Formats: sequence, C-alpha cells, structure tokens
Amino acid sequence: MTSESAPPQQTGAPASAPPPQAGERPPGSGRPFGGGSGGRREGGRRFYPRRRVCLFCADKDAVMDYKQPETLRRYISERARIEPRRKTSTCSRHQRALARQIKRARQAGLIPFTTDTMHDLPPAR
Repeated sequence: MTSESAPPQQTGAPASAPPPQAGERPPGSGRPFGGGSGGRREGGRRFYPRRRVCLFCADKDAVMDYKQPETLRRYISERARIEPRRKTSTCSRHQRALARQIKRARQAGLIPFTTDTMHDLPPAR
C-alpha cells in the first residue's frame, strides 16, 4: 500500500469567492426568483400605492350619525365588528367618531352586537 493521502476536502464557499461581509448575504440565499430589487418593477420604476383618502375629510357633506345605520353598515364587518382604519381608509379622528356612533347605534338597538350566524354554528370542542 502506498501512503498517498487524498487532498483535504474544502467545505463552504469556493476559494475564489471572498468571505461575506457583515450584513451581506451569501450568493443564492436572497429572495426567491432573484428579488432584491428594492420594490422596483420592470423598467426601473418604483411602485407607490395610491393614497387612500378619508371619505369624511373629502366630502364635508357626509353625515356620520347613529340614527342612520345604513350609512354605518359600510364600516361594520359581516361578523358585526368595527372595521379597522386600514380597511376603511378613514383618518384617525373620523375613525374614533365612527366607532362612537356605531356603539351608540348598538345601544339604541339599530345595529346588532353580534350576527345571528354565530348562534347557528355547532359548539366548539
């Protein structure tokens, strides 16, 4: 038998690649499909979502009153919960006033606290 030993196996990155710097990802470990464009689309333009405007700020004639439950129903989910600002696009001032009017309408019996479908569901185990 000869005493020739095999060259040691290298683990990790090949010798030609420099070690990754702090905060830098190694090649191939980025986002799927080669992302990393920083929110850019084809053509190099950035995507900016359209700013949603509060209905009550834009339309000064819009009335928010607990005696008009049909206008308040737009801001209530199918489970009779008050929708958050990010869904209704109302400003914080009008969202607080809207929640106050919905709660008043519930107390007056114009809007239900819960839906009837909750009672039709089988009991949870």
